[in-house]
Amino acid sequence: MTDFAPPITETPAEHPFAPFVRILGKGKRGARSLTREEAREAMGMLLDDKVEDTQLGAFLMLLRHKEESPEELAGFTEALRERLHAPALTVDIDWPTYAGKKRHLPWYLLAAKCLAQNGVRILMHGGGAHTAGRLYSEQLLDYLHIPLCRTWQQTGAALDNGNLAFMPLGDWAPQLQRMIDLRNTLGLRSPIHSLARILNPLGARCGLQSIFHPGYQGVHRDASGLLGDNVIVIKGDGGEIEINPDTISHLYGTTGGESWDEEWPALAAQRHVKPATLDPEHLKAVWRGEVVDSYPQLALIATMALALRGLGTPRADAFALAQQYWDARDTSI
Repeated sequence: MTDFAPPITETPAEHPFAPFVRILGKGKRGARSLTREEAREAMGMLLDDKVEDTQLGAFLMLLRHKEESPEELAGFTEALRERLHAPALTVDIDWPTYAGKKRHLPWYLLAAKCLAQNGVRILMHGGGAHTAGRLYSEQLLDYLHIPLCRTWQQTGAALDNGNLAFMPLGDWAPQLQRMIDLRNTLGLRSPIHSLARILNPLGARCGLQSIFHPGYQGVHRDASGLLGDNVIVIKGDGGEIEINPDTISHLYGTTGGESWDEEWPALAAQRHVKPATLDPEHLKAVWRGEVVDSYPQLALIATMALALRGLGTPRADAFALAQQYWDARDTSI
């Protein structure tokens, strides 16, 4: 009688992305943050579509639970920039706009328009209307005559013609847009929402970032410092780059590799009453000078001053110059 040996089956090979999920999810004692190099490699695989959907969801939510480190954000950004192949366009301010507004109108859009009228070249970018109940920049571009650009060529032309361009994330980083769009599937915003603010795809002279989550402002400043970028990070109104005149504003800056902090006092003696509705027509009325409204006047002047501060103008001079720009604006729209 001949002995029968069962066939030997090979153990399935581990997916190349699995180690990155394991690093983040190996329990309280075994888990750790990714190194900058690991983060760059992991994001590279995500951007190159070399990851299963289950791995993507697990990775994003583990990062969300842990909270990103400056090294991880820097590595993720480097992976994106390596694959971007963007042209050499001169930009003064990188202005990410991903949060949407729900308490006040987006006065930062008027601030950007006014700065652009005065020669400040601004690239705005956003990720679409992904959360119900908020008013997003993309919904008002045509209304406020802000150019919507779908290619880098169109962006360059808009910057040359009017110093202001908006380019959707989905047109220059579609893989990241897909991750943002998972928000309603996963039930939570992923770290991509904050990562998008740090990318500065055209290497602007200064990047402005608004991070609403407490404690994250310093993390973003440190990540930008690792990348050698000049930035100012604030906790802007509603998560957008807009100074809230009713509260103290803390500026987390890094310039030339040196971190700095600056505190701007509240500009209003008492808090303004939140408007009952957000009527975009009020944006045009304020721009044309048809109405006088304290909150937007203070908010947009301070937001313009923030951008000028990022370009090296001292605070007092930045406010004076912002007011000068606003008073001399072309009110046609």
